[in-house]
Amino acid sequence: MSRIGKKPVDLPSGVSASVSGQTIEVKGPKGTQSFTATDDVTLIVDDSAIKVEPRGKSKRARQQWGMSRTVVANLVHGVQTTFKKELEIHGVGYRAQLQGKTLKLNLGLSHDVDFEIPDGITVTCPKPTEIIVEGHDGQQVGQVAANIRDWRRPEPYKGKGIRYKGEFIFRKEGKKK
Repeated sequence: MSRIGKKPVDLPSGVSASVSGQTIEVKGPKGTQSFTATDDVTLIVDDSAIKVEPRGKSKRARQQWGMSRTVVANLVHGVQTTFKKELEIHGVGYRAQLQGKTLKLNLGLSHDVDFEIPDGITVTCPKPTEIIVEGHDGQQVGQVAANIRDWRRPEPYKGKGIRYKGEFIFRKEGKKK
């Protein structure tokens, strides 16, 4: 039995949900988001909560039960507030700046990296060494942050690169003579 799936998703004030078939649509002050669940689960909307129940006892139904409940909870969170990922840039001369819908990254490569910001995502650079990625879709926010980080991952010898705020980089000792 899924411990996560058993718990209903509470609907805060100002957020409403409607189900048509296997698709749930959640509306809130920050926008509208929808999710289409698999046929292994049933979505039920009450006045103040959304419940996800499995259809059957198969392993796949139990897997989809907890996952669907988590996705629905993220939809409710996304239409009420925003998801946020913070990145830090470490390295001499490494910096980022915002130019319209393009994030310019100087990462020690032979060229500057122009990263196009997708729709629905807000990127800010309060300092040249900080990047904040925000949006209403948690999956998309995490993917954009990972794509930015992939341009220069932190390396273990000097610790240079782009890392998540608070991320610990295990440092290795260099060669000895």
